[in-house]
Amino acid sequence: MHWVRLSAAWLAGWARVVKLGAVLMVLALSPSTYAAQYRPALVRRVYLETVPLLAGFTLLCALISLILTRIVLATAVSFGLTQYAMQVVVRVLVLELVPLATALYVAVRCTLPSAAELARLRRKGQLDALRAQGQDPLHAEVLPRVVAGVFASAMLAALSGVVTLVLVYITVYGFSTSGLSAYTRMFGQVFSPTVTLIFFLKTGLSSLTVSLIPIASALYDLPGNQRTSAELRALVRMLAVILVIEAVSLVGNYY
Repeated sequence: MHWVRLSAAWLAGWARVVKLGAVLMVLALSPSTYAAQYRPALVRRVYLETVPLLAGFTLLCALISLILTRIVLATAVSFGLTQYAMQVVVRVLVLELVPLATALYVAVRCTLPSAAELARLRRKGQLDALRAQGQDPLHAEVLPRVVAGVFASAMLAALSGVVTLVLVYITVYGFSTSGLSAYTRMFGQVFSPTVTLIFFLKTGLSSLTVSLIPIASALYDLPGNQRTSAELRALVRMLAVILVIEAVSLVGNYY
């Protein structure tokens, strides 16, 4: 039956993604991955897919943070809820929006184009040529792209979170240190051990999702498929996993 074939193909696709993730995790933890012959490609890929994104995304995040902070503060003052305004801003921006926006930004600017490039290399037979030369394509082409995507997403999330926290403080207290103790106390109330753990897990899993799924879809796309269909499948899978991660994190933070 048609739906049985579709279900089997769907399960097989996810099985390939999980298998590739497990293999890449083992390779990432292996000392041989960082040998002299593979290190330059890894460092180059991490640099190219992280540094060009830093300035633009940080400025964008700062602008959005300022706008949302002003809106929330003005709304809180009008309802007499000023004491809760900063907690709401920090929870909404740092805990929810920054990791999600970072993952989607890295996917659009970094991992999806990198996956398309890998798909072109595969269709041209260059991955098979690497095997014929005695090189491992996973070490030479696949792992650097996945590691670069994870690193870029984690770096942007950390940097944007710090910038957002600083801008929230400046917006509320100005450039004075008078509110530092109250702000630190509020920060400790928001980032409890459980919330902090969920935040790091959410950021890490989102980074791995936007890095691994597009690469896996490009690597295991059947010969003859159009590039757009592979990218569309990668995008749908990636968004589905991110939605699940976001839902689970919301349940963990607020229930």
